[in-house]
Amino acid sequence: MERSLVLIKPDAIQRGLAGEIITRLERKGLKIVALKMLHMDKALAQRHYAVHKGKAFFDGLVNFITSSPIIAIVFQGENAVEIIRQMMGETDPANAHPGTIRGDFGIDIGYNLIHGSDSLENASKEIDLFFSGEEILDYDREIDKWIS
Repeated sequence: MERSLVLIKPDAIQRGLAGEIITRLERKGLKIVALKMLHMDKALAQRHYAVHKGKAFFDGLVNFITSSPIIAIVFQGENAVEIIRQMMGETDPANAHPGTIRGDFGIDIGYNLIHGSDSLENASKEIDLFFSGEEILDYDREIDKWIS
């Protein structure tokens, strides 16, 4: 089973879309194994976006993600990373297909509602930034035998 980090970004929180986004991912069959709401500080934001440090848009990313609370979630499931990436849609909502989260609700590339890990390696690193091992719960669901 794969795990992936999802961040429901400030624009989704402000627009009241968190429940819709989480529901879509759960209905796909992904299981929530950790969830918390937080107001990310600049230090955590800079660590999370470290790969973009030095790029022209880095400060904007940090300022945006720290502007309002977010929801951090660890989803688990078969091919979780790829499934979440497909369900999110293209980074630029103008290029995202209808039926994807960004295609249905996104407005601007800078306000694209959701972050999902782009690889298993990055998922592991990102999960460790937001959650301790004790905060991630492993449990059985009866439905898992029907969706695996």
